[in-house]
Amino acid sequence: MSAPPVHPHPLPYVGLLQARALETVDTVVIHCTELPDLATARTYGERVLYDSGTGNSGHYYIDRDGRIEEYVPPCRIAHHTRGWNARSVGIELVNTGRFPDWLDSRHQTMREPYTPAQIEALIALLHWLRGQLPQLAQIAGHEDLDGERVPASDDPTLRVQRKRDPGPLFPWPQVLAAVPLARLCAEAAPAPSV
Repeated sequence: MSAPPVHPHPLPYVGLLQARALETVDTVVIHCTELPDLATARTYGERVLYDSGTGNSGHYYIDRDGRIEEYVPPCRIAHHTRGWNARSVGIELVNTGRFPDWLDSRHQTMREPYTPAQIEALIALLHWLRGQLPQLAQIAGHEDLDGERVPASDDPTLRVQRKRDPGPLFPWPQVLAAVPLARLCAEAAPAPSV
């Protein structure tokens, strides 16, 4: 399948991210940015958080209008899902999620639907990635692979799920019907590699 329009926008530290063979990638992880817009997501992605001079980021970002930006090429390991980075590609959909009260127990509902343009772009990107990554066979949400519960920011005696993306409004049936990838759910997910 031909590539969808992907706009390269490499992070400043992309050359410091570990290289990998494309044959090692078997999983796609779907995220939502839980931020108001793509510009804010870019600012978060550029933050250096590790001694290596790198930070947290997905490989691809899909804006509400369907624009796809590549922050990290799939031949590099991005930091997007603990324990799964070496074997996966992270795709971030711009969506407010729980922003700005991510861990507040009173604000755990995710209300913003994904746009049709985002889902169409995601499906096109997934089809293209299947042709680029010979072992790509499964797809998961971030919430499927990271179920850690942490103290709530408003009340430390309560615990909330650290990651809830892409959340209940993500159209799994539509995506799975369009792209032949197996859904890796929380109950079936193997222990992450160390």
